[in-house]
Amino acid sequence: MIRILVADDHALVRGGFRLILETQPDMEVVGEAADGHEAVQEAISLLPDVILMDIRMPALDGISATRELARVRSASAVLILTTFDLDEYVYEAMKAGASGFLLKDVDPPDLVHAVRVVARGDSLLAPSVTRRLIERYVRRPTAPPELAELTTREREVLLLVARGRSNAEIAGDLFLSEATVKTHVTRILRKLGLRDRVQAVVLAYEAGLLEPGS
Repeated sequence: MIRILVADDHALVRGGFRLILETQPDMEVVGEAADGHEAVQEAISLLPDVILMDIRMPALDGISATRELARVRSASAVLILTTFDLDEYVYEAMKAGASGFLLKDVDPPDLVHAVRVVARGDSLLAPSVTRRLIERYVRRPTAPPELAELTTREREVLLLVARGRSNAEIAGDLFLSEATVKTHVTRILRKLGLRDRVQAVVLAYEAGLLEPGS
């Protein structure tokens, strides 16, 4: 059973997501929060698998709440809810540790799919949307020294992750098994001190490994 916390300052939005998710036999909404402080408290108390996190909330916004959950090493995966064109903070949410992001007008099947994706430990990366974010917010490339610790193969895998490729697709591209790719991704995240694939994408663009729009 996937346990879900819905954090949004609008009761109607919370109720709508609850109705959609609780029609699924493998999902349960275990709590709701009306602001970022409540979201953090409920996450620590209820230990949900997935948190649907609005960005614009009173008291504490969704990005700050996501940072706080990362600070306390919460195991909950955060899915950011955004209107996108109005939320220039989505990029910061990715850097803060969010596992992905959804538009607030997401179709119900896509919402259900997204929850399942992040619940199993993967990240929700829509390549076209990610690229648009990168183009808007990446400025001058700055390569962290930890990149030097990556092997040639690990850099190849990182580049493909940054292009939004799944483990299965990377395995096909590089003629490797999926298990080997998963091992490479785990080592990359550990060496670079990253939480997940979303942060790997951000770093790859910020370090200039990929050009925005490429």
